Amino acid sequence: QVQLVESGGGLVQPGGSLRLSCAASGFTLGDYAINWFRQAPGKEREGVSCTSSRGGSIYYTDSVKGRFTISRDNAKNTVYLQMNSLKPEDTAVYYCATARRPFCMVLPARAYDYWGQGTQVTVSS
Repeated sequence: QVQLVESGGGLVQPGGSLRLSCAASGFTLGDYAINWFRQAPGKEREGVSCTSSRGGSIYYTDSVKGRFTISRDNAKNTVYLQMNSLKPEDTAVYYCATARRPFCMVLPARAYDYWGQGTQVTVSS
């Protein structure tokens, strides 16, 4: 069964850190680029970061550059998103997804074949 499962979300104070994990099963995560998205209440889903299949190309949306770090451990079939210096505006449900391509590309949501169930990140004092 093909699955992406996110974990690591929670409640954190502004300036704090969280590390999200995206674990894959049923397919070889190392074959594909993996994206992190987020969706805040009342807002459209937003692309946050992407890592190519081997990790050689990495992208971040401007609002998280310098604060978030994406990484992958293909041996563990897992991608991570380290989030530091969190701000209230980072509050959202975070999803990992893949369009089953090796490179990061700007694609419509319908192009992503596999999505995780999401993990809630809340940044609040």
